[in-house]
Amino acid sequence: MSILLSAEQLDLTINRLAHQLIENDSDFENVVFIGLQPRGVFLSDAIMKIAKSLTSKELHYGLLDITFYRDDIRNELHVPKETSLNISLEGKKIVLIDDVLYTGRTIRAALDALQDFGRPRKVELCVLVNRRFNRELPIQPDYFGLSIDSPMGQKVKVDWDQKTVLIY
Repeated sequence: MSILLSAEQLDLTINRLAHQLIENDSDFENVVFIGLQPRGVFLSDAIMKIAKSLTSKELHYGLLDITFYRDDIRNELHVPKETSLNISLEGKKIVLIDDVLYTGRTIRAALDALQDFGRPRKVELCVLVNRRFNRELPIQPDYFGLSIDSPMGQKVKVDWDQKTVLIY
């Protein structure tokens, strides 16, 4: 097991991502930031806390559960998490926030789920770790904290309790 990002590096990376998201828009009325349940919420909460301190404008933020939109079959029962979107996504720019981009299937499920809340004008993706190898779908992040090349057998884990990113 190796540490990809220490607690200090993780804080700096989250801070950088928050700044990048704020820099790219001047009017946030038509922008909605969405954390993907379950693991993307830790990152999105941290980013939004910093982003709200960087601007006086109102930021729209919600949570999206994709449990019933997944296309993979799993042996264990998945209990859905909260979806909290109190704004129509019709014609809005959406920024999806998740912890690790690997195969792209989670983001595909999120794109399907978004359609139940309106047709966005544009969708961008922000991830903490971009695993470039083994992508199964043509999905790439617009914003990422760390980009790595790791073979299929390796796992990347964001440990929010220890505030580290590990690979093993």
